[in-house]
Amino acid sequence: MRYLVTGGAGFIGSHLSEELLRQGHDVLALDDLSTGRYENVAHLDDGARFRLVVDTVNNAEIVNECVKQADAVFHLASAVGVRLIIDQPVRTIESIVMGTHETLKACARYRRPILITSTSEVYGKGVKTPFCEDDDRLLGATSKRRWSYACSKALDEFLALAHWYETRLPVVITRLFNTVGPRQTGQYGMVAPAFVRQGLDGKPITVYGDGQQSRCFAHVKDVVEALVKLIDCRAARGEVVNLGNDEEVTILGLAEMVREMTGGKSKIVFISYDEAYGEGFEDMRRRVPDLAKANRLIGYTPRRKLRKILEDLVAYERAARS
Repeated sequence: MRYLVTGGAGFIGSHLSEELLRQGHDVLALDDLSTGRYENVAHLDDGARFRLVVDTVNNAEIVNECVKQADAVFHLASAVGVRLIIDQPVRTIESIVMGTHETLKACARYRRPILITSTSEVYGKGVKTPFCEDDDRLLGATSKRRWSYACSKALDEFLALAHWYETRLPVVITRLFNTVGPRQTGQYGMVAPAFVRQGLDGKPITVYGDGQQSRCFAHVKDVVEALVKLIDCRAARGEVVNLGNDEEVTILGLAEMVREMTGGKSKIVFISYDEAYGEGFEDMRRRVPDLAKANRLIGYTPRRKLRKILEDLVAYERAARS
């Protein structure tokens, strides 16, 4: 099989490309290197089984040609990170909605199966936990830029499911919860790598808010292994599936773990959301996935616990410094 991976030089995309190559497939990666990095895939770039095309998913001609060459498509290309969403809302909306539209249009033309990665952000301010795929969603006002990402991703899901409904285009949607691992950058507000880098540098570990908000972190290897299984799962077509880990930790608890694992020299300091992101920023207190559907469809159970996830991230960052 030959797979197209949009966003293939990104954090998750590069790990997915590795996994597909490990399983004996060929990979065509499409990435404009705006948030992805060539360094993530340089070790894969042999010009034979892996090939990188540097361009944007908003380029209809390029997307059409790439999809035509592939047997199936993983669509990961997207704006990522709270900081980018707050600072560049136009780029966020256009890259998500237009890129998904072009990719789905090409897949519909050539009848290529497609898996689209969505996000737990679409659950918004939902208070019922764990979050289940069929839950109602509660989002903030359109004047809050923070929610543009959730709305854009939700529109992606609606469009993909519309293709499934009208023509039975083989579509799978996965809502990814916090995914962590080597190669992840803290540049756009990714909390785990940001904490690890602060800890290794002996700098203060900055916790936003009171630190009692809780999240669940999944190892990127668990996630990409599940993605490969889902695109081949016929029962998953036309479905939305949560992927992540249901091991919950407060952000303060995460900071304390990272401080201990990086030498214990860093202080933990608290920064208000208004100071970090501007006045009126809204966040959710808990974000926990219901993983029953993924387990039923592909037998998914996350194998790597939080400590293992952080150990791998710390080891990667230490190696990058040597």
